[in-house]
Amino acid sequence: MKSIVKKLFRAKKSAPDAPPPVEAGPLEVLEPALYVGDLHGRLDLFDRLMTLCQEEGLLSDGCRLVFLGDYVDRGESSRQVLDWLFRLDSVKDGPVICLKGNHEQMMLDFLDDPKHRARHWFRNGGFQTLASFGLRPPAISASDSTMRDTAQALRDAIGIEMLDWLRNMPSYWVNGNLLAVHAGANPGLPVYLQNEHWLVWGHPQFRRAPRSDGLWVVHGHTIVPEPCVTKMNHICVDTGAYATGRLSAALTAPGQEPRFVST
Repeated sequence: MKSIVKKLFRAKKSAPDAPPPVEAGPLEVLEPALYVGDLHGRLDLFDRLMTLCQEEGLLSDGCRLVFLGDYVDRGESSRQVLDWLFRLDSVKDGPVICLKGNHEQMMLDFLDDPKHRARHWFRNGGFQTLASFGLRPPAISASDSTMRDTAQALRDAIGIEMLDWLRNMPSYWVNGNLLAVHAGANPGLPVYLQNEHWLVWGHPQFRRAPRSDGLWVVHGHTIVPEPCVTKMNHICVDTGAYATGRLSAALTAPGQEPRFVST
């Protein structure tokens, strides 16, 4: 009996944790789309980005706009970015998709649990978001009651409809063999088994292992000096707009290689 148990244990230990990687083929999207990197309260840069796209004739009719998350914090115009995206995304069957980023999640976590989540959010740009809503940010050492009052004031300023929109943002979108997420994904699991935490915050194996399903991935979250395509077939477009003044996006269309545009 012991030998059988040992044999089974060895077999289980040597079994692969995930399916073997599948070599990704060429990028094959079904519809044209512009994937926009992290805005972080810089609506001015998106206006400039759209002007560049129009001047260069990059946007065809029916081109979808896909925003990759992190609309709030750090920049000075978080409320204006949210108001603008909310109006765009509320158009039924419109061309806009807004994915959830970890900074939207941090703000929601603060609203749900200000006592334990305030300081983490404040250290990552929450002060600027509060100020954009006309609220006076409390000290990071403020009392629990002050944090609760601030959360309620922000909840009132956001409003029920926008709050529902934020909570129900999708965490991914698939266009052909291109997966759009904010931060990353577990490379060993198919899309429908992904945990939202991985998509919004990233996964430790995302940049270390190729995907097992051959999908390409376009994402923000991780700042790069130039928008690029990596050896893992990751399309990276976050160029740190809030600090660098450089907002980047990737344009994909059927039968074409990815094309980048930056302010």
